[in-house]
Amino acid sequence: MSTYRTLAEAELTDKTVLLRAGFDVPMEDGKVTDTSRIEALVPTMLYIMQARAKLIIMAHQDRPKGKFVAGMSQKPIVPILEKMLKTTVHFVSSCTGDATQQMVDALRPGDVLLLENLRFDPREEKNDESFARELAALGDMYVNDAFPNCHREHASMVGVPRLLPSFMGFRLEKEVDALSRAAMNAQKPVALLISGAKMETKVPVIEAFLDKADDIMVGGAIANTFIEAEGHDVRASLCDTLFVQKAKSIIEQSASGHAHLHIPTDVIVGKNPQDSAPALVDVHAIPDGSAIYDLGSETVDTYIAAIAKAKTIIWNGPLGLYESEPFATSSKRIAEAVSHSTARGAFSVIGGGDTIDFHTKYGLRMDGYSFVSDGGGAMLAFVAGETLPALELLRSA
Repeated sequence: MSTYRTLAEAELTDKTVLLRAGFDVPMEDGKVTDTSRIEALVPTMLYIMQARAKLIIMAHQDRPKGKFVAGMSQKPIVPILEKMLKTTVHFVSSCTGDATQQMVDALRPGDVLLLENLRFDPREEKNDESFARELAALGDMYVNDAFPNCHREHASMVGVPRLLPSFMGFRLEKEVDALSRAAMNAQKPVALLISGAKMETKVPVIEAFLDKADDIMVGGAIANTFIEAEGHDVRASLCDTLFVQKAKSIIEQSASGHAHLHIPTDVIVGKNPQDSAPALVDVHAIPDGSAIYDLGSETVDTYIAAIAKAKTIIWNGPLGLYESEPFATSSKRIAEAVSHSTARGAFSVIGGGDTIDFHTKYGLRMDGYSFVSDGGGAMLAFVAGETLPALELLRSA
C-alpha cells in the first residue's frame, strides 16, 4: 500500500476532516435495510474521532438526478451512525452554504456532522469546480473511503482531493489490497465467475483475464450472449445482440490457448420469471417462446469442478434470475462451492450489488469468503486493470 497516502500517515489532531463515505444503502419506507456499508467504515470514522478531529461525512444516496427527493435523504442514516459510533451525530439538510458552514463552525473536536445527499446538487455528478471548492472550504483535509465510487469523476471524488491534503480510508485500503491480490498477484489456478445483464461492463474484465485466469465462467444474460455466439437460438432470452460478434472473438481467443472459457451446455427455461413449471434443457433445444432464467445442473457441476481446483476465485454477479427462487439454484450451489474452496485455502473475492443482495435475500453467510467487496462497477474496473480516477489522486508523490 506504499503507493497511496494512507490515513495512518495523516496528522488529524484539531483538524476538520471531510470523509467521503460510500454508503448508498438500501432503504424501504425511510429505514435502512442493510447497514453493512456503514459498518465497514466504522474503523475509519472512530480513528478520526479519537484523534480529536472534527468529522464531516459526505455521501450520496441513489440517483436523485440533481433534485431533492425525500426518499433519498441521508437523514435515516443518522440513528444508525449514532448507534455504531456511540455519539451524537449532527445532520444538516444541505452540503454547502451558510447553514452548513454554521454547523461546521459549531463542531468541537470529536464531533460528527453528516451532510445531506451530495447528488441533490446537480453539480456533484457534473464534477463542477465551484461545488468542489465549496465542499473543500468546509475542511482541512480529505479522506476517501468510498471505493464503490472511485471510478466516478464526480466533484466529491476527484474535485475535492485536488484542493486538500488527501488520504485513503481504512476500508478503501482493504479493497485495494484484496483486489490487487486477486487480480494482479493471484496464486494460480485462477477462476473468474462473471455474470450480469450488460456485456459492455463485463467484456473488459473477461478480456483482461483471458491471459490471467485458468477458468472463466459466465452466467446471466452474458452467458446467453455467448450461447447465441456459439450458434444456438436463445429464443426469448435476454441477449446483448450488439456483442454477439465480440463474444465470438472471445471464444476464438479462448480456444487458442488462453483461459478456458466455460459456456453453459444446459439451462433452466420458463415462459416467464413466474413460470411454475420451469424446464431443464440443452442449449441447442430451447423451446420457442421460452427464456433462459438459470444455469442447468450439468453446467453448474462443471463450474464447481473448476472452483474446486482454484487457488484464487473472483465472483461478480449471481448466475441466474435469483430474484425468483426457482431460478436461484445455480447461485446457491456456486456460493457453497466458493465457500468450500475458501475453507480449503483458496483466496476468494466476491462483489457487486446483486451478489450481495442475493446473499441477503436467501440469508446466506458471507464470512465464508476471503473478502467481500463493496464495489460493483469499481470492482470490475479495478480487476480489469482500468484506471480509477479517484484512486489516482491518492497516490504518493
